[in-house]
Amino acid sequence: MTEEVIDSHPLAILDTMEVSMKGGSTLLNIVLALVMFGVALGIKPATFVDIIKNPKSIITGIVCQIILLPALTLLLIIACGDLLSPMVALGMILVSCCPGGNISNFITSFSRGNTELSVSLTAFNTAACIFTTPLNFALWGKLYLDFAGKHSMNLPKLEIPFPEIFQSIVIIMGIPLVLGILCAHYYPKIADKLKKPLQNLSILVFIAMVVIIFTGNVDVFMKCIKYIFLIVLVHNLLALGIGFGTSTLLKLPYKDRRTVTIETGIQNSGLGLALLLNSNIFPPEEWAHNGGMLVITAWWGVWHIISGLTLAFTWRLRGRKEANDE
Repeated sequence: MTEEVIDSHPLAILDTMEVSMKGGSTLLNIVLALVMFGVALGIKPATFVDIIKNPKSIITGIVCQIILLPALTLLLIIACGDLLSPMVALGMILVSCCPGGNISNFITSFSRGNTELSVSLTAFNTAACIFTTPLNFALWGKLYLDFAGKHSMNLPKLEIPFPEIFQSIVIIMGIPLVLGILCAHYYPKIADKLKKPLQNLSILVFIAMVVIIFTGNVDVFMKCIKYIFLIVLVHNLLALGIGFGTSTLLKLPYKDRRTVTIETGIQNSGLGLALLLNSNIFPPEEWAHNGGMLVITAWWGVWHIISGLTLAFTWRLRGRKEANDE
């Protein structure tokens, strides 16, 4: 990116943030691969059979997350117009292109949703993200840039490195996913012992990445926190609304509606951060001012846990008769 990206926009100051892994990107990828391996330990090959047994709910969840969320994210960005800076908008698109977060299974269980459906959706979307994340980011990112260009926004031409993103996701998620599923199948006792420690590791890794982003940039972040909070709040509500609205429109069982809602509203922002901090995908010489993308992705990872748990706690307290009847 060039200096031209930074203008008088109130969020443009975010793009002055300087975030560097200082040679630690390889270590980060290794740790994230371990985290993905831990997620896969809870996925059994039989889980994918649910896609055939319960096609309506599964397909609804997949469509909501892979198609509707990024598409309606673009419409939200267009509707916001000049209220968003280009990098913040691209950050929203990147988050919408990530698969569901692994904490969605716990939140679904806590909300008394359909845990089996949640695991099935997480398994499918995580496996599919090897292809869907780079393809969606390339598609919707370019559509946004075309739109922005037509509206006289001063943006340089952006080349989204599909091969590099694909390669990174295969290494970070694809290989660990397969190994984790195989481990759970052939060595279930070992898998049970490893699951919880690796889940805890995933939380620590995300916290570490957020700290890396905000260290040395606290002043910049505090100047924009009210804008970032509102943007992520609205975007997350859109994601939750897509899940609940679509599943309600299609008259899914109430437990399945809760599950699809949570799966659509909980995104794997840790993957988004890993991609953004990978200098092979977002080289510093071209992406010197992508702080808006980093902050949006990082704050999404914090906020969706808060909103997901709040929603789950509300559902649990209400104890709706529909949930008990399913």
